[in-house]
Amino acid sequence: MPITLVETFRAIFYAPFYAAHALGAWRAEGLDVRLETAASTAVTGGLLSADADVSWGGPMRLLFAHDRDRGSDLVGFCEVVTRDPFVVVGREPKPGFRPSDLAGLRFAAVSEVPTPWLCLQDDLRRAGVDPAAVRRLPDRPMADNAQALCDGAADAAQLCEPFVERLVRGGAGHVWYAAAERGPTSYTTLFTTRPTLRERRGEMLAMTRALYRTQKWLHGQDAPAIADAIAGFFPDLTTDLLAACIARYVRLGVWGRNPLLPRGGFERLRAACLSGGLIGRGAAYEDCIDAGLARAVIDEDPPPLSR
Repeated sequence: MPITLVETFRAIFYAPFYAAHALGAWRAEGLDVRLETAASTAVTGGLLSADADVSWGGPMRLLFAHDRDRGSDLVGFCEVVTRDPFVVVGREPKPGFRPSDLAGLRFAAVSEVPTPWLCLQDDLRRAGVDPAAVRRLPDRPMADNAQALCDGAADAAQLCEPFVERLVRGGAGHVWYAAAERGPTSYTTLFTTRPTLRERRGEMLAMTRALYRTQKWLHGQDAPAIADAIAGFFPDLTTDLLAACIARYVRLGVWGRNPLLPRGGFERLRAACLSGGLIGRGAAYEDCIDAGLARAVIDEDPPPLSR
C-alpha cells in the first residue's frame, strides 16, 4: 500500500529526506512512498489530514497538538534534524556576539514558521535579555528580510540557507549566531497517528530504517556529493551554492547520525515553546514520541545506502 509522506515546505535543512528519495532508500526497503507538499495535502494546526499517512515536521507540532488536546494521537518516531538550522546574520561583523547585542536593534525574525523565533527568544531569556528589548520588524518572508538587510532597513535577520550563504558570499551579511551552537534542539521528525503507527508498524519501521541508512550515507559523503544527489529538488540553486549551504549544516551538526530523538533535545524545544507562550503546559516525551522504532533499527545496524 502506498504511503503518502508530506513535506511542510521545501528547505535545504530537510536534505536527508530528499536524499532518501533521490537514492531510492524507500524502494530498497520495499516501500512505495509518495511525496506531497503541505499545499496539496495539508498538515493543519499540527494535525494530519485524512489524505496523509506520515509527515515530517517539528516536534513543536506535537507539543502544540497535545497541549490543545490531552488525548491527541499524534506521535513522532524518527528524528532527522536534531539541531536548529537558523542563523542570525548581521550587516556588520560582530565577533564575540552575545544575545544582549540584539537589544535595541532592528531585527527581522522568521515569520513563515514559529519555531525559529520561539527558540531564539528562549536563548535571550536564558542570557538574561528580555525578548521585548529586540526591535522586531513587521513579519515578512525571509527573502524580504534578506533584502532588508542588504538595503539597510534591518540591522540583523534570522535566516536559513540559502539566504545565509548568499548574503555572506555577497559581503552583505555576517554570521553572528548559529542557533545549532546551543546544542540539541529537536527540530524535525517523522510523525503520524498512533493508530497508523500501530496498524502499519512494519512499514513505519521500514521508513525509519531507510532514513537511518540515508543518515549513514550522508555522513560518509562530502558536501558536493550530497548536493549532487539532491540537486533536483532545488533547480533554482547552482550545485556550488547548494554544496556550500550543505557544508555549513554539516559543520554545525544539524543532521543527526541516527533516528533516535533525544530526550534532551525534546526538552529544550519544550522549554522554548513554554517560555514563548505557544503552549500552556509541556506534554511529556512519552506522550509525543515513540522511540521504539529508532532503537530497533539502531540495534539492527543496517549498512549505509550506496549510490
